[in-house]
Amino acid sequence: MRDEYRRIADALAADIAAGRLRPGQRLPPQRRLARTHRIAESTAARVYAELVRRGLAVGEVGRGTFVRAAPAAPDPALAEPGGARVDLELNFRVLDDQPALLARGLTERLRPDALADALRPVGAAGTPAARSAAAALLARSGWRPDPDRVLFAGNGRQAIAAAVAALVPTGGRLGVEELTYPVVKGIAARLGVSCVPIAVDGEGLRPDALAAAHRAAPLHAVYLQPTLHNPLGTTMSEDRRAAVAAALTAADLPAVEDTIYAFLRAGPPPLAAWAPDRTVLVDSLSKRLAPGLTCGYVVPPAGWADRLAAAIRSGGWAPGRFALDAAAQWAADGTVDRLVQAKRRDAAARQALVRDRLAGFAVRADPAAYHCWWELPEPWRAETFVAAAARRGIAVTPAAAFAVGPGRAPGAVRLAVVAPAEDDLAAALDTLAGLARSTPEDTGVE
Repeated sequence: MRDEYRRIADALAADIAAGRLRPGQRLPPQRRLARTHRIAESTAARVYAELVRRGLAVGEVGRGTFVRAAPAAPDPALAEPGGARVDLELNFRVLDDQPALLARGLTERLRPDALADALRPVGAAGTPAARSAAAALLARSGWRPDPDRVLFAGNGRQAIAAAVAALVPTGGRLGVEELTYPVVKGIAARLGVSCVPIAVDGEGLRPDALAAAHRAAPLHAVYLQPTLHNPLGTTMSEDRRAAVAAALTAADLPAVEDTIYAFLRAGPPPLAAWAPDRTVLVDSLSKRLAPGLTCGYVVPPAGWADRLAAAIRSGGWAPGRFALDAAAQWAADGTVDRLVQAKRRDAAARQALVRDRLAGFAVRADPAAYHCWWELPEPWRAETFVAAAARRGIAVTPAAAFAVGPGRAPGAVRLAVVAPAEDDLAAALDTLAGLARSTPEDTGVE
């Protein structure tokens, strides 16, 4: 016979699928669920943990467990008349003139001799030209990596996976910010690694919280985003970076520094400048260019290259030669730099819309970022707000997607303001602002 908690979880999942339990609806307290089904409270807790694991429910501190809004596109019948779906979940941007600009840079790569080279395999170390181009691409505020230490993966996610695999054993513990890039949670789960939430403040990860977590049960490594944190948008000051570096040194811990969004913001130097002997920097080309043009970068400390290269090989995460050569070409001929400057201007214009349309709300946003963090007003909960926005044809991401561990999600949502046209973005922000000024009862979502 199947475990009792799974049988009850299956029944609740069926109710959610059938619409008998609606997005945003609060599930019974664990004690009541236990009484109803004549099970132990610990079994009731396992039921809700299973629903959270399946992505069907989310726990909110002090509030209970709620049915999660469906990730799929909303039923068109629920959208406002004539309203197209506006995606404020995906966080990438392809500029209008970008395809033509990139095509010009590919002309040289399509010569028969260059194409013959691109058809050959390449390892994690890439080529001398690719390493030199990558070192220039990753340089920031006086810091520049040694080209001989640059390694490559197929994309940024693979770069992160390789770094975690190299630093944290199966069954090990990876410290992460208490709200973090969701893909990291998935990578850790597949590698058999536990994510340990570390408290943050307005500058990012707190060094004292890192030290306390390591004392409580030793960590093997830390993953963090010092610049334009996703989802919070925070950027560490130089003093905070120095303090985090000191905490890493005191605990003898390595760090995986994700600089995927750092290209949007000038300075400060990466954490690797303060902790060069224990920081593995990872980055990607896809945010600078487009999701379909991927190349991941890994810059390990001196002496760690073999370990990281072995992780890339064993995971099957090596780059494709054509993508690597194209990336090197675009970096060398100035194409990437022109697109970076254009995207910085674009992000600034979109953040100006956020400041204008969401004035008066608790929105945390860096003027250089392509996303913002919105702490919703009472009585809204994140999941009910997501469901109400979906009924109006707008997709936003609840805090639970970024929270590490059950019961840690605040009443907030992330808005990725990059994908829609500016007019569509402005209209969507106006709609969301009006929604936030109403109540769930007004919208029919409770």
